Amino acid sequence: MRITQFSVAVYLVLMCGSATAPPGSTSQAASATKTTPLILEKNEGERRVVRGWPGHPDPGETFILKVDPKNGGSPNLVLFTADIAPGGAIDPHRHPGADEILYLQTGTVRVHLGDATRDVHAGATIFIPANTWISAANIGSDAVSFVCVFSAPGFEQFMRETSVREGEKNVALTQAENDEMEKKHAHDVIYKQQ
Repeated sequence: MRITQFSVAVYLVLMCGSATAPPGSTSQAASATKTTPLILEKNEGERRVVRGWPGHPDPGETFILKVDPKNGGSPNLVLFTADIAPGGAIDPHRHPGADEILYLQTGTVRVHLGDATRDVHAGATIFIPANTWISAANIGSDAVSFVCVFSAPGFEQFMRETSVREGEKNVALTQAENDEMEKKHAHDVIYKQQ
């Protein structure tokens, strides 16, 4: 049997399901935003800066939301990029409802994933199954750049609500705001109490 692009596409649709809803049906995500193909350069997308956290009032890392329900209208995937300055870190947390892949584009990072700890460098891939504890620290002298991919939407909304668009006034979160956001998004992200 000869394999064609068409037969591969049919196989993928049958095995994985259609990327779009069947005619006449509506999904919540599809009714909110039309799915739109995107071509984005490295610095293009919804550019944001994390607001300062209680006890750390300085603005946090920058990130760019590239694909999610609001950018491209994907009901299934989230992709964003993030930069972390030398000495910066991603605090210990887990995502109850989504797998995650981190791809390290630049720098050196010490990763704590479940019970494992490892130093990784540019080009490393980190697969984080749902509900697995993850933290990462920039242990190099240069900024690190990550690509982050999630198997389901949710966390991007937490990130959006705890940040501002690049260039907007950035005021640190109060402890009450931080607690409210963590409670509101407990199905998307849970931070380890330190």
